[in-house]
Amino acid sequence: MDGNSKYLDVKGISTHYHESGQGEPVLLIHGSGPGVTAWANWRLIIPKLSENFHVFAPDMVGFGYTERPETIEYGVETWTNHLINFIEAVGQSNVHIIGNSLGGALALQIANKRPDLVGKIVLMGAAGLPFKMTYGLYKVWGYEPSVENMKKLLEIFAYNQKFATDELAELRYKASIQAGLQEAFSKMFAEPRQEKLNQLALPEEQIKKIENEVLMIHGRDDIVVPYQETSLKFLELLPNSELHIFSKCGHWTQIEKKDEFAKLCENFLLRNTTVINV
Repeated sequence: MDGNSKYLDVKGISTHYHESGQGEPVLLIHGSGPGVTAWANWRLIIPKLSENFHVFAPDMVGFGYTERPETIEYGVETWTNHLINFIEAVGQSNVHIIGNSLGGALALQIANKRPDLVGKIVLMGAAGLPFKMTYGLYKVWGYEPSVENMKKLLEIFAYNQKFATDELAELRYKASIQAGLQEAFSKMFAEPRQEKLNQLALPEEQIKKIENEVLMIHGRDDIVVPYQETSLKFLELLPNSELHIFSKCGHWTQIEKKDEFAKLCENFLLRNTTVINV
């Protein structure tokens, strides 16, 4: 972990997060992979965004180094409430949100539930609409700990296999076997997994009412969350949205296209646009 690693009591949950930079607040919400942490997801992006923004990157309840209460029921409502409580605990409002995969679905949930807290939104390979469970996502949510299985997952996440290194597989495997972590992960995404995926979706009528400016970023070759059934559909539903698709890129846009991803986010978040209804 980096030197900006902190802990905060969020309504009784000891929450681990990273904080860096100055400027308008940006909340980074990680995805749902085994052994994931905010730092693992965003380590290449935090330094870039910190040049212009006040960045917060928490480990959601049940993930990383945040507390995993024994009696908690994991799911979209629990994660959404934890993130809303985190935003309030750090004393921020009008927070821009960048959400990865599961984190993208949760960004929309927050905007729907507490629009007063949210500025602009970036959805990266985001869930949040119904789609048929992919082979890639099924393998991610059905992970059983081993270095070999973790290596296979890295190969699913990345289009360019140079990013699926043995060293990273070893690191992510070790992160996935922290005491109690696999038990929590298995509970989150137990069968029926299609049902768990469907629960992340907001009804289309509610998505249409989200008036925030939204940028979708997706890898064309994402075999975990297919852009045709998510980002393209979001473009139809969200009234103030735009879409950027990278070719030769999988589910890991923020890693495979880190410089381009950071610049897209930076330009979008700093841009002052006035929406004119004609």
